[in-house]
Amino acid sequence: QVQLVESGGGLVQAGGSLSLSCAASGMLFRINTMGWYRQAPGKQRELVAVVTSGGGTNYADSVKGRFTISRDNAKNTVYLQMNSLKFEDTAVYYCYALHLRSDCWGQGTQVTVSS
Repeated sequence: QVQLVESGGGLVQAGGSLSLSCAASGMLFRINTMGWYRQAPGKQRELVAVVTSGGGTNYADSVKGRFTISRDNAKNTVYLQMNSLKFEDTAVYYCYALHLRSDCWGQGTQVTVSS
């Protein structure tokens, strides 16, 4: 069992920045991929960015060049630095972890971008 807790969401104006963090606790061994997904009202959850334990990253095309995902394996924490935020980035952002071939999800943190 893995628990994921997000923090760092909030309200920001378009063009601004926010940093999200997600700390994993519980059964921490064999957490491979960690990342971030988001879900806006009326839309399906979509991938934002993922990072493997080896440091490899993948980003959604919509956030490339603006968002940066990073990971501290010692702290079992994944981060998302979001720059040049747009109104369309408004969503609930969910932390994700792949643990023992199972998908684990955080409760989500609201990111609201005003314009």
